[in-house]
Amino acid sequence: MSEAIADFAVFGSTPLAGLVAGLLAQRHQAKVIAVGEGPTRYRLPRMLDLSVAAITRPETWAVLTATVPETARFIGRLAGRQAIRRVDPIFFADSAAAKESLGHFAHMARGFGQSLEAVPNTRLGAGRNGYRLIDAMIIDRAAFEPSLEAWLAGQAVRYKASQAIEMTPEGSAQVHIDGAVIEARQVVLIDDAAIIEYLPPALWPALLLRQARSTILTVSNRRMAGPLMLDVETGTMLLQHEEDSLVATGPGRLAQLSARLTRLVSNSGQLQQAGQVGFEGLMTLDGAPLLGQTMNKGPIFLTGLGSLGAFLAPMLARWIAGEASSEELEWCQTRRPDRQGRHQAIAEYAGREEHAA
Repeated sequence: MSEAIADFAVFGSTPLAGLVAGLLAQRHQAKVIAVGEGPTRYRLPRMLDLSVAAITRPETWAVLTATVPETARFIGRLAGRQAIRRVDPIFFADSAAAKESLGHFAHMARGFGQSLEAVPNTRLGAGRNGYRLIDAMIIDRAAFEPSLEAWLAGQAVRYKASQAIEMTPEGSAQVHIDGAVIEARQVVLIDDAAIIEYLPPALWPALLLRQARSTILTVSNRRMAGPLMLDVETGTMLLQHEEDSLVATGPGRLAQLSARLTRLVSNSGQLQQAGQVGFEGLMTLDGAPLLGQTMNKGPIFLTGLGSLGAFLAPMLARWIAGEASSEELEWCQTRRPDRQGRHQAIAEYAGREEHAA
């Protein structure tokens, strides 16, 4: 016998998943269960939560301009100022196609009020173009996640790993947690791992591919050109982790990422690998997010948001709850998994150095 009925079962273990689950409960008065492992403070990061990305679509910049300040204020109230750090990320490119995309990004960013400055290739490497974006924000997960857990508990949102799930073709489910069975009217899959595990094969969209990804922690005796660097070509992110170490995360198996890391930071001194992890992620063929259901059935799923996801959480919660503004609804609807004939209208640059698995 079922113990309770929930409006949504949100599957995921990232800040985005937790924020969406809690906002659905707090602001939209939904009954929610959050199904995931919870924060894992001692594992290498698989994605960073950054307020900007190498996006070129003006409608996405408009959404960010409205939503990022809202998200930053909310996280600040929830977890304090230490939960969000200011950072000046460097976006850089090597190939002609990536440089063209980088130029579009810089033009759009300036048009929406962002401050950028060109970085000389003497700092980046010969033939490499780059821009430093001033005063972006990054979520410090170590400082944020304990407050996120406490907030979810305060909203009566359970955060547990599921022992089993029985999903219907329509997207509702019975979720087995701690010996109880909870009826969820709608499943929401947010993390790539949850999508890979629970999205039925019959509902897998043609635009979505699996991709090998890796994270490597290295020790370096020199510093990078900036505390956070993003390779537009491949989506690789390089973070100065501590004074003498850096983290690289991006597409490819460990050997591929290791070789790329050596090439990207060859001017940063000798690199000594200190930790590594390989995992499976997702990529979209047109570089744009996928949001919603396939053919209006099955679970709602969100992927392809990259580092921006957590900063879009309030908008995504409004959209899932059916309370999005007309502009937000239009942005989400055009990024449906089963979109037809809209690929070029919303596509972002997606490098092809590493192919999907």
